[in-house]
This record gives sequence, structure tokens and C-alpha cells, in this order.
Amino acid sequence: MSDVPLHQHALLSDCGSAALVTSAGSVDWLCLPRFDSSPVLARLLDDDAGHFLIAPASHGCTSTWRYRPSSLVLDTTWPCPDGELVVTDAMALGARERGHELGRTAPGVLLRHARCTRGSVTVTVEFVPRPEFGLVHPRLTSSRGAVVADGGASVLVLSSEVDLQLTGARATGTLTLHEGEDVTFALQQCDAWGPASKTWKPRKVRRRLEASEMSWRSWSRLHQHYEGPLRELVHHSGVVLQGLTYARSGAVVAAPTTSLPEGVGTGRTWDYRYTWVRDASMTLQGLFVAACPDEAGRFFAFLARAAATQLERGLHLQIMFGIGGERDLSEREVPHLAGWRRSGPVRVGNDAWGQRQLDVYGALMDAAYTLRVQLGDLDEPTRLFLVAAVDAAASLWGEDDQGIWEVRGPARPFLHSKLMCWVALDRGISMAERLRPEDAKAAAWTVARDELRVAILDLGWSEPAGAFTQSFGSDDLDASVLLMSIVGFLPPSDPRLLSTIDAIENGLRDERGLIYRYQGDDGFPEPEGTFLLCTFWLAHALALSGQVERARQTLLRGACCATELGLFAEQVDPSTGELLGNFPQAFSHLGLVNAAQALADAERAVGGSA
Repeated sequence: MSDVPLHQHALLSDCGSAALVTSAGSVDWLCLPRFDSSPVLARLLDDDAGHFLIAPASHGCTSTWRYRPSSLVLDTTWPCPDGELVVTDAMALGARERGHELGRTAPGVLLRHARCTRGSVTVTVEFVPRPEFGLVHPRLTSSRGAVVADGGASVLVLSSEVDLQLTGARATGTLTLHEGEDVTFALQQCDAWGPASKTWKPRKVRRRLEASEMSWRSWSRLHQHYEGPLRELVHHSGVVLQGLTYARSGAVVAAPTTSLPEGVGTGRTWDYRYTWVRDASMTLQGLFVAACPDEAGRFFAFLARAAATQLERGLHLQIMFGIGGERDLSEREVPHLAGWRRSGPVRVGNDAWGQRQLDVYGALMDAAYTLRVQLGDLDEPTRLFLVAAVDAAASLWGEDDQGIWEVRGPARPFLHSKLMCWVALDRGISMAERLRPEDAKAAAWTVARDELRVAILDLGWSEPAGAFTQSFGSDDLDASVLLMSIVGFLPPSDPRLLSTIDAIENGLRDERGLIYRYQGDDGFPEPEGTFLLCTFWLAHALALSGQVERARQTLLRGACCATELGLFAEQVDPSTGELLGNFPQAFSHLGLVNAAQALADAERAVGGSA
């Protein structure tokens, strides 16, 4: 329900859409056919917004669960007084999808398979569809081998041989399974005005579950090469990051959910089901460590198409796009939903799409440089797009912006934004042979990079803070400044960097040793939680500076915030340790991946191991 802790949710994905299922056996979030579609099940955000439950009827049965190896196929097991029930859940992948093709032809179907493995178990089934964030209470009818939910712009078809009772807009039933018996369910959506969907027979559900597991494993075999600390968690993070990728376009969502608050009752509720240029670029670098990045070319082609002529016309690069390349992501509130733990407002869309954030040029070019081998020979639209991104950094770095944290207030000279403009110029110069800029452009890039470096060193340092700080002329600390070490702006042993690392660890740390994003006013009266990405950045910076033991302990503190299934949220409540924010969060997973790789490199340098 809408008060279930986030750590009691599992992610299902077909690299096109996503579901969240609770440890109690209820699918409380499902968007079809895309990550950013209106959910058809949304009890995550309100008790009456739809769910799909399969669980033992006996009260008091406690489940255990696990993902099948190298996949997002989930097994949930309930030992009961008279038997044992296992429910397997997955989003169906294409029948013959393997390796790099994962998710390209996924049919958009939720598969559920319940089987009794010992004794006998009475099972409860509840199917309560509520399309369009719960606005639609569809009319349910029985069809041969299916329940059809008709209402609004779509039709939902739940294929099953189970005889369910229809009351209003609910389908419920109980059945008893004996050892070796099973039942299957397949939930799909189709256009109300298009052709009817065909039902899925039990045999097809079982076959497709097996095929989907094989598809995930084939992707993992091609992609998982990391060896080092927290190996299994890093590999699983690679699977999760792939699960947050929209295979048809190459876009990567920041998270598959909307409006999960960064603090209960704070109003910090945002829609993260889009692709941020910065987040997705950094995610590709995480996949470079946790997996193989052969899909990088599709992402850069996606961005070049989505941006089209923005940069050529002298406009700022839009910081985020819809996963199909859409630009207008205007934000609205959904007032009839209370929100998770009544922490509304529930929002659809994200007005940050209209913000100016200069760091996007650096994130983009840093990813292009890291993945330059995988990108191969650049096609002309991508080459021109990257050249224009470096040009933009050269001409715009002196402007103020909203910064990486998307502060909804006056623009400021954020240090992180200046730093990432320097990165864009530095990487562009390093890739000049492939980008083929005109001689005058290349010379201008070098001049701008040198000027920007001087500005950061002169204006970004605060003597009172003993650190590089959030913005030029400020004494406020900001964890994003840790990237000065990570992107190579200064040598890791530079005394100013070491002092900045110490200041951030001492000034932004909570009692658990986790790190807040920043100090200072951001326009919201209520505080937020500590930020897992920032904790991993600290571990990364410590590893680069050779402080291996401090890096290891910091990494482990962050890693301990993973759920039982190895999933990370965005933030952690400093008073309770509970997970907060949209879930699971790509930024947190990529932070773990990159910090673990940095620690592995540091340990090899000193001959140690974790």
C-alpha cells in the first residue's frame, strides 16, 4: 500500500516499462507501455489507485525473495503452516531477444506464476486496475481465459485460467494449490480503439518466463566484466541500470517512479521518469565499469536527434528529454492522489526541463571521451552535436544557472557547473582529432579552458571554509565539488582537494557517516535526507587520493543502504535510516559502481584487497 517502506519493493523491467512489487506479493506500480506512461496500478501513491495481489490467504506468512542470477526475474517464497508458495514475477522480454537486443521487442506484458512447492496453500488473488493514476475505475467483464478491464483510452487484459469474481471494478478470488500445481497470469494493455489483445495461455506464460530469464543472462554474459570489491552488488547494479534503459531509443530514466518524497511531508516530490542528459551520460560511464557499453552509440544518437538544432540556433541544450525524445515535460499536480505516506503533491512532468544547467555539456563530453572507443567513427549528426556542445561550454561558462541540484530559485555561479564546462572543453580538446573542429574553434576552446581554470581556482576557494565551495563567493559546502578530484581538474594529492574532502566529510556527514548534498537555503523549509550518490562520490574521491581505508569504510557505509535485493533509493532519512526518494535511483547505482572501481584500482596500487 502507499505506506509500505521502499525497501520492501522490487523492480521489474523489460527495458521499456517498469513495475514495483512488494514483499507481500502486490504489484503496486505498473506503467504501460512506457516508463513515463500513466500507471495502470499506482497503490504506491494512494491506497485506491490500483494493485494486483497474489499471496497466501493465511495471515502471518512471511516471505523471502531473490532475483534469479543476473536478471530481474523475481522469486518470492512464502513458507506457510500447511505448505509453501512461490510466486515468480517478471516483465516479459521478446521471445528471441538476446544480448545487446535486450528489450527491443518486449511486448509490454507483466507475467506472474504461482506454484505450490510443498503441501497445500490457499491463495488470494486481487486484481484492482485503476488506469490514469486511479482516475478510471474500469468496467470488468469475463472472457474466455481472461478478465477484461475496459475504461478510458485503454483496455487491460488479465489472462488466467483462474475463475475470479467480479464486483464493481475489482476481480478477486481464492484457490487452493496442492504440491506441484500452479497457476499463471499475464497482464497486458491495448488501445481501446485498436484490435483486441490475444490471451496468453499458461504454457506461453511459463515459456516466456524462462525465455526472459535467459535473455537477461545472455545480456549479463556479454556485459559483466568487473572484478573487485562488492563484485556481486556492482554486477547487479549493472543489471538495474540496464533495466532503467529504454531500449527502443537508448534513453536512460533517472528512476521508474514519480513523487516518492525526499523527506516525508517536505513537498520535495518530483517525476523522475525521464532522461537527464547529465544522469544518463554518467550512467553510461557506470555501465562502462559494471558492464560493457556497446549501447553507447544509440544513446548519443538519441541525444543528437532529440536536441536537433538547439545548439546550432544558439539555444541552451535542454537538460532533459522524454524517453522518446519529447521536449515539453511541463509539470502538473495530480490532486486526487495523497502520495506515499500522504506526502504529496503527486506530480507528473518536471518543470526542470526549462532550467539552464551548464554542467550538462561536461557530463556529455566526459561520457563521450570515456566511451570514445565504443563510439567508433562518429556519424555526422553526432559529431556536429558534440562540437556544438563544446562550443556552448566555451561561450556560456560565465553565466549563472540552477546547478546540478536544480535549485528552484535565482540562478547562481555554481562551482560544479563551471567545473563541468571545463570538463567539456578539456575532453573536446582531447578528442579534437575525431571531432575535427575548425582551427579557430580549437584555439578558442584552449583559451576558454585556461581562463575557466583560473576562475575556478581564484573564485571557487573559500578560506573560511578551507574548501572549494558551492558557488563563487560562497562559504557553503556542496558535495558535488568532490568531482574536482574525480574528473581530474587537480591532482588527487593537491592540498586544496584534500582539505575540501575533509571539510565535506566533516561538514556534510550525518551520524551514520552518510553525506548530505549541500548546506544552505534551497527554497524548501523542510530538510531532505542524506544523498547516496554523494556518499559514493566521497568514497571515490578518497580512493583517488590514496586514502584506501577511509574510502573502503565510506563505500561500505553507502553499500549497506542497499535493500535485501540490492536496490538503492536516492536518499536516506538521517533519523531513521529509511530509504527516501524515487526508487530505484540510477544515480545511486552508478555512484556505487564508479566508487567500487576506484577502490579496486587504489587497492591494486597498494597491493591490498577488500
